[in-house]
Amino acid sequence: MKLPLVDMVQSQVIASIKDPKLIDEAVQSEPNIAFLLTGDLMTTKTNIQKLKQAGMHVFLHLDFIHGISNDKSAISFIAREWKPDGIITTKNHLIKVAKEEGLLTIQRIFLIDQSALEKGLEMVNSCRPDAVEVLPGILPKIIYEMTEKTDIPLIAGGLIREKEEVLDALKAGALAASGGSPALWNLGI
Repeated sequence: MKLPLVDMVQSQVIASIKDPKLIDEAVQSEPNIAFLLTGDLMTTKTNIQKLKQAGMHVFLHLDFIHGISNDKSAISFIAREWKPDGIITTKNHLIKVAKEEGLLTIQRIFLIDQSALEKGLEMVNSCRPDAVEVLPGILPKIIYEMTEKTDIPLIAGGLIREKEEVLDALKAGALAASGGSPALWNLGI
């Protein structure tokens, strides 16, 4: 049985890897969780294995892996062959499928206006992912509002560039902050 996501978090900064050239840097960094947002059919399994061998928990963002469709058989293949700890998706219908395959799930939502906030809360309270990644993550007031309206852990992501932005998100109630800049990966948080 997999650890709950909240129990996995040791560093409250998550390495969000958008370029395969940053995998080696992520392996040497403080975060123990990696969001893998790059790859294809030929490289993704190796990238997951490399991160896991370094002791990292790996979450694969389905929307960024070339050659994989977003359907049930793709999720089954990923779970059985590539074996990440979980997936990240903007598609709430894939949350249930991934859970059935034993994967942890992170629902990514974009907060562009009040309607998107309300619809996002509706989706996450309906499909019950293990966590929600809210973008942009530099909205502490909205992060706080969301933590008041759902018991699902929140991860702040997107447009986070400075330590203060990470700390603001954490103070607002986020479990962690995902960042694509290696400069954020060794903050000691």
